[in-house]
Amino acid sequence: MSGLKDAGHLFRFAGLFVLAFLVFLVVRAYVVPKSFGEYGHYRGASIGEIAARPVRFAGHQTCETCHTDIADTKTKGKHAHVNCEACHGALAQHADDPTSLTPVKPDTLVLCARCHTASAAKPKGFPQVDPADHMGGVPCETCHNPHSPAMGSDSSTSAATGGAK
Repeated sequence: MSGLKDAGHLFRFAGLFVLAFLVFLVVRAYVVPKSFGEYGHYRGASIGEIAARPVRFAGHQTCETCHTDIADTKTKGKHAHVNCEACHGALAQHADDPTSLTPVKPDTLVLCARCHTASAAKPKGFPQVDPADHMGGVPCETCHNPHSPAMGSDSSTSAATGGAK
């Protein structure tokens, strides 16, 4: 008879578990959006919400249509794979109306270090420097053309023009 008396604790615990599960299902019905799971493990309505946002990035092809001289220099250099807006910011507004927004001329001392600061996690063939030792506070564009950074004739043009092209 004592076995049933002890089993009562288990039945009460099981009842609480079932009650908690039912409360969870009710709360979940109110909290989880109706479109959740429509196209996978996210809200289906988010696709329309994202598409309704204004376009901020123009894409490098758009930049290269007007800035052909820089595009030519860039395609010959090691930064051919880097999108213009990775350094100059979102430029869809500039592409639509060039007078409405002037692209930022980035501080190369900070910008170049973002990718080229030495780290053991980067591939061996990737150009890496210790900014303090390599540059000593001098902007990269003093010696390198940001669009084609290899030392050489393109670099000297950049140094002579202050890096502006």
